[in-house]
Amino acid sequence: MTDLILHHYPSSPFSEKFRLVLGYKRLAWRSVTVPVMLPKPDVVALTGGYRRTPFLQIGADVYCDTALMCRVVEGLQPEPTLYPGESAGLAEIVAQWADAALFWSAIPLTLQSGGGPYVMPDPSPEFLKAFGADRAAMTAGMRRLSPPDAGAAVSAYLARLDALLADGRPFLLGALPSIADFSCAQAVWFMRHAPPLAKQLAAQARLAAWYEHVQAFGHGTSTPLVSTDAIAVAAATHTHAPVVVEPGLGYAAGEAVTVNPTDYGADPAPGMLVGLTRDSVTIERQDERAGTLHVHFPRLGFQIRKEKA
Repeated sequence: MTDLILHHYPSSPFSEKFRLVLGYKRLAWRSVTVPVMLPKPDVVALTGGYRRTPFLQIGADVYCDTALMCRVVEGLQPEPTLYPGESAGLAEIVAQWADAALFWSAIPLTLQSGGGPYVMPDPSPEFLKAFGADRAAMTAGMRRLSPPDAGAAVSAYLARLDALLADGRPFLLGALPSIADFSCAQAVWFMRHAPPLAKQLAAQARLAAWYEHVQAFGHGTSTPLVSTDAIAVAAATHTHAPVVVEPGLGYAAGEAVTVNPTDYGADPAPGMLVGLTRDSVTIERQDERAGTLHVHFPRLGFQIRKEKA
């Protein structure tokens, strides 16, 4: 198995989603803890500007966004699968909903309900203020739910998830786990850090039992790695995963482009286009410390812009 390097931090919900996937896949991985907020010089050295957490490094290939990261580990270790045939398509639809609608209701509500001191590495007022300012900059322009609206949304969403389990199935979409379970579990994991929400979750017996099933997969086997050593791994690697720019998608290989998320944390990552399919986009970039990198993004949820000549 190729060395997997996960760049993450303990309280990141999307990191927890991927850590559980690594546990489900029974994979070994190397763990780089990144800063919770800017500045992130070692992150930028690898991603070129993308600042969201987590991201996955394999040699000099950097994979951004858990939707793509999960597909990558599925390709490396297909069994047990994240995309069982019994829920093909539906699992990814539910996962996309969980990563967006459920996430943006549950995470703000958890912080507004007193969960902040339980998840932050530093619960001091000064740190929480700085963290709030950092996230406000990341989400500038996004419409945010008020606490009552977020509470109403979370209650409705949890009831819907609980209803999926009413027939006794162990996982959300049937007898087998899927990407839907891991995407939904990240929000439940985060909410459990706020005592009022933890009590609400514990009262929903089916949902609580489902969560324990998912949590039991663990996080696989990790060993720590410092960020400078991860950069050295990239610099020492002179090959990349094969990619191709498919015709008819509006871009040509070798074009100078930027790639950025369309929802939040929209810092652009510039580079030369070397890969493009209906599912992913890849840019090549140079870094004085990390060498020649290929940075991969999902096509959905990201935009490509041609740089002006």
